[in-house]
Amino acid sequence: MSSLLFWLYFANAVLLIVHEIDSAYWKEWKLFKLPGGISFFLLLHIPLIAIVLYGLVEVYTSTFTGLIFSLILSLSGIFAFTIHTYFIKKGHPEFKTKTSIGILTLILLVSVVELVATFYMLILS
Repeated sequence: MSSLLFWLYFANAVLLIVHEIDSAYWKEWKLFKLPGGISFFLLLHIPLIAIVLYGLVEVYTSTFTGLIFSLILSLSGIFAFTIHTYFIKKGHPEFKTKTSIGILTLILLVSVVELVATFYMLILS
């Protein structure tokens, strides 16, 4: 099961990072009213991506900390899908392409499966 969780975390991390690339295209900092424009947005992603990648190492080594990282990543994916769906329903033009919606949908699906697998592993530990 730890191997499955690793690959779920890996897939979810890749999808979320691709979503963040898409977010730069859509100028997401404006959507969330973040200061600093693209410069701050990019700098903010250095520690975020580093944390996600460190979490992958922890999941790979099957630590309890890895399970916490997996829990956080899966919940982050569910949140990303939910908040962007909310913005789309409110009439925002961002993230309405088939590719953007496809990425968000895949994030939701992988996140839910990862969340279930993480809870399963937490119960076993």
